[in-house]
Amino acid sequence: MTLFVFCAVLAAAAMHAIWNALVKVHLDRFLSITLMTLGMGAAGLVVLPFVEVPKAEVWPYIIASVIFHMGYRTFLIGAYRAGDFAQTYPLARGTAPLLAALGGMVVVKEVPAPLAILGILLLSAGTLVMSFRGGAHLERFNLRAVGFALGTSIFIASYTLSDGSGARLAATAQSYAAWLFICDAIGALVLCLIFRGRQALPVLARDWKAGLFTGVLSGAAYWIVMWAMTKAPIASVASLRETSILFAMLISVFALGEKMTGWRGAAALSIVAGVVALRLG
Repeated sequence: MTLFVFCAVLAAAAMHAIWNALVKVHLDRFLSITLMTLGMGAAGLVVLPFVEVPKAEVWPYIIASVIFHMGYRTFLIGAYRAGDFAQTYPLARGTAPLLAALGGMVVVKEVPAPLAILGILLLSAGTLVMSFRGGAHLERFNLRAVGFALGTSIFIASYTLSDGSGARLAATAQSYAAWLFICDAIGALVLCLIFRGRQALPVLARDWKAGLFTGVLSGAAYWIVMWAMTKAPIASVASLRETSILFAMLISVFALGEKMTGWRGAAALSIVAGVVALRLG
């Protein structure tokens, strides 16, 4: 991974943390993520005239990614209902890079270098520590929440591998991203109608400005990640992206006034060590 790609992915991780902090508005998390995804689709429509139509062999990856994203949102809903979001979501994000690394070895035949493997492990460990000890108490966790969180991580790893492979096959990462965002927005809208019904539409329309802003920010962050996966190993990029957890912690401590605990500090050090190992690897 070149220094430019490395810095680009770190910037994408920071953007990911920022839109996660902004996406809350006054909606619940499911509607907030749906609104953000619709904003990404709107951004995709704007750039559509300037990118190529994907070749036939690229569409299976786009369709698979949309299905994986719908599964990801469905399991997130289950995680919201079953346990504490502050723990279930980082658990999902922390295990996803490990699954992406294993999947990358099988699907795209990419075996990370020893230092990169160490970096992936350190990043995942730091994210998991942040999940279990960075916020709520561990006893509030339950097996049902763990199941939904791990299911979410499987879908994250799946769409990561699908998008990395599809972006490499497409004419450009930009064309793949634009068409994916549009198709994913349609999938998110369908899922919203299934779970919330038509009454959700006026609620989403009321906050369209917030959705467009966070959608553009999220779309730019994920486009950078997809572009990076055409330049560097998928597992390394996927792991480096999870430094968004570290940026989210920094936002919570310095912007929101939350306490910096010893566990949070240890998790942050593990994540930073993982970043260094990935760079050296």
